Amino acid sequence: MSKVHVKLTVNGKAHEALVEPRTLLVHFLREDLNLTGAHVGCETGHCGACTVDIDGMSVKSCTMFAVQADGADILTIEGVAAPDGTLHALQESFREMHGLQCGYCTPGMIVRAHRLLQENPRPTEAEIRAGIAGNLCRCTGYQNIVKAIQHAAATLAGEPFQEAAE
Repeated sequence: MSKVHVKLTVNGKAHEALVEPRTLLVHFLREDLNLTGAHVGCETGHCGACTVDIDGMSVKSCTMFAVQADGADILTIEGVAAPDGTLHALQESFREMHGLQCGYCTPGMIVRAHRLLQENPRPTEAEIRAGIAGNLCRCTGYQNIVKAIQHAAATLAGEPFQEAAE
């Protein structure tokens, strides 16, 4: 099978490669670029474990061929933290608010929440739940995931986090 030349930017770094046309983006990221944060979960686009940000949109990378990403700007979980390794407010909030259990969904969840907070810096609980609806947590840790996103939104806005009364 002939290979196709692709150029893309991943986490701010330019990459060029020859890929088979049938190579899924998630496999290209994991196998060719060694960026293993996007997890292969269902391979049907239902779980969201492979979520990355492409040109300002959340995309499930198991539903896209690498050749379709030619020319794109891609953010993976590896690119969310600062270059010096300082965690992004979302990553720190997931840690602090116990927004992860087994951790399998966490990279996709954080990348999706990152886009959500760029689109809506102060989302309500309902908006957060709707915004992450395409990302599944098999451990059912949604309450703490929502709390972590709320905490990150407050942190990014420079406001104190006030947990809602239950």
